[in-house]
Amino acid sequence: MSIRCGVESALLHSKVLSYKQRLVRFYYAASSAVMLEDHVFDESPRVDYANEMVNFGRNSSRVSSLKRKGSLFPIVVWVIKTSGWETETARDRLFWKAVRRYGFSHSITCYKIIIHLYASEGMHMEVFALLKDIVGFYRKAKFETFKLFSTLLDSPQHVERSIVVYDILIKVFASYNMLDDAFDVFMRIKHMAYEADVLSCNFLLKCLVERNRVELVGKLFQELKVSGPSPNIYTYTIMMSFYCRGDCGQDVDINQATAIFEEILRSGENPTVVTYSIYIRGLCKLGSTAAALRFIRECRYRNQPLNSYCFNAVIYAFCQRGAVDEALQLLQEMQSSGVLPDACSYSILIHAFCKNGDIDKGIDLIEEMELYNIKPSIISYTSLIYGLCKSKLMESSMRVFRNIGASGYKYDQAAYETLLSGFCRLGDIDSANNLLEEMITNELAPTSFGFQSIIGAFYKLGLLNNALEVLNSMLQDGVLPNIITCNFIIDGLCRESRFVEALTLLDVFQDYGIDLNSHSYNAVIYRLCKGSHLERAWELLPRMMKRNILPGVANYTTLIDAFAKQSYLKKALWLYTKMLKVGVTPNTITYTVLMNIFSRLGKMHEAFIFFKKMVEDGLNPDQISYTSLIAGFCRNENMGKAWVVFQEMLRKGLLPDVFSYTCLIDGFCKLNRIDTASLLFDEMNRKAVAPNVVTYTVLIAWYRKHGYAEQAHRLYNEMRQKGILPDDITHTVLFKGGRAEAKVP
Repeated sequence: MSIRCGVESALLHSKVLSYKQRLVRFYYAASSAVMLEDHVFDESPRVDYANEMVNFGRNSSRVSSLKRKGSLFPIVVWVIKTSGWETETARDRLFWKAVRRYGFSHSITCYKIIIHLYASEGMHMEVFALLKDIVGFYRKAKFETFKLFSTLLDSPQHVERSIVVYDILIKVFASYNMLDDAFDVFMRIKHMAYEADVLSCNFLLKCLVERNRVELVGKLFQELKVSGPSPNIYTYTIMMSFYCRGDCGQDVDINQATAIFEEILRSGENPTVVTYSIYIRGLCKLGSTAAALRFIRECRYRNQPLNSYCFNAVIYAFCQRGAVDEALQLLQEMQSSGVLPDACSYSILIHAFCKNGDIDKGIDLIEEMELYNIKPSIISYTSLIYGLCKSKLMESSMRVFRNIGASGYKYDQAAYETLLSGFCRLGDIDSANNLLEEMITNELAPTSFGFQSIIGAFYKLGLLNNALEVLNSMLQDGVLPNIITCNFIIDGLCRESRFVEALTLLDVFQDYGIDLNSHSYNAVIYRLCKGSHLERAWELLPRMMKRNILPGVANYTTLIDAFAKQSYLKKALWLYTKMLKVGVTPNTITYTVLMNIFSRLGKMHEAFIFFKKMVEDGLNPDQISYTSLIAGFCRNENMGKAWVVFQEMLRKGLLPDVFSYTCLIDGFCKLNRIDTASLLFDEMNRKAVAPNVVTYTVLIAWYRKHGYAEQAHRLYNEMRQKGILPDDITHTVLFKGGRAEAKVP
């Protein structure tokens, strides 16, 4: 075998000399040009090995001892002689086929010869293809990939040629997401006292960033700075992107990004417009919009490269915080600085104005785009449709929608579903169905959002069976409903007391893999409690936990309120204690429910303790919280404290409603403080808080009881003139002299 190999090797080298020039001319130019682009190797492996090759990998000795049906070296010579080694030929010569026929040892030796020959002639694309084939085999056969390093070493006299192979091997490993192996190759090259190619290092660094390999990102970047190859502007830009991305569970680290900028300036590299735009986006993601704008203006002053992406990031940040006018001013500044806005610049502004209901400004911006020969994108038109739908101008939105098709655009799902949602919000189900049929005819499958709009419309109209039909249709089409859609269906079933179906659907949704939350179950709990099925509602908590859904504050609060209303006060308080034990933090509603419990019992000391606890927990009492205290103090005829709470409510900027005023008026009437009660009644009218039948009845009762019949009848007539219908209690106190009790909350 060794003699035969020697003869064929000699034959190989002689043939190479005669075909070398033709090979180099054919491949070198194309390969070198392609290698300049770093994204060339950014692809997912598509090698599909036969299952039997897995078994080869489990026993490498078995592979080596396979019966050889011939020698592979003539094939090596044939490949070298053939200048047209195209993809089809390469596919026919897969490494695993060679191993199957000639054995592993023989095959890897021959592939190594081809790889190094191609590497020496700059045919890097071919080297990449062959290495990818070998690495794919190693992975499938579960071979130890670190052995590839020594296997592919050409010879001690040709280490430089091997370095080229290792550079490409870094990219091969990275393209397979074998990032630890790729980094290992980089470190091995370093230990050989050679430098890897900066393009390969940049590609590896980019892959590490994309996979959020934070530790290796920092380590590789540090190695490049210490031992080379020296980072170039693309290296720095990748690192800038890493610190400014603000995703993958990592916050924007603007300090590190700024440090990168300082390193760029010290290194003598010139930041590109991409570098600047990434840094500006990072500032905007951090919420430092003003700093981003200052940075843009500094760049303009220093005549640094800027493009529309730099400005668009700040325009978008302004719009996100509602500063639409500032965003528009920046667009004008962008134009005056010589940077032309693009369709994205205008689309951001059009969406913001339309979202705020300023449709006219959105239309003006589209006309401005056409004036500057910037073709509005379908996103721009969709934003305008959204604004028109939000303003309930469905005919106008439909005209804009039809103009999209007339302008040569192909309708997309977003445009259809925006219009679909508009019709559904108005309850125009027929128009929504017609649009849905047209959408399907145009081979655009509705998304879960489109189905959500229709199901939501049926839910609001009380057409639950229609909503269920749409749900079945979407499940048959393989579209899973989102949580909002699921909650529509569940609540609709509970509203019709179809609890068994609701509970069954909860299980079905979770079996489909839909991640329901505690709010999904709360619809059932609330409806069961409202229907006085407390025990069944209580049983849902352990059922939720079996499904790995932890009961939330809304679930506990709903049950506490229900138990309190049914006079199960001890159970309500026990549930509150359990809630704290399992680590669920009460919210404002929870505390208000607890305050109501003690307020109704006349235990205002305990009620006020919960009020203070709410404030201590950093929660802001709302109008209902204050009214609960006011009502309790008024029941106890402690009007001094009721008045203090009322004034505190006003200082907090919370406007009292009719219930707050009625409680106070009733309390002062009970103490015969009709002067204060009348002042509060007049204040209600001044502040446009309309009195209700209870408010009038309380005052009529006091005047009637104390012999002021004329005043009582005047209030009665005023009440009727305002369209407030008297009830039985009103008639009783007015015509029979009875005593009315105010129905305080």
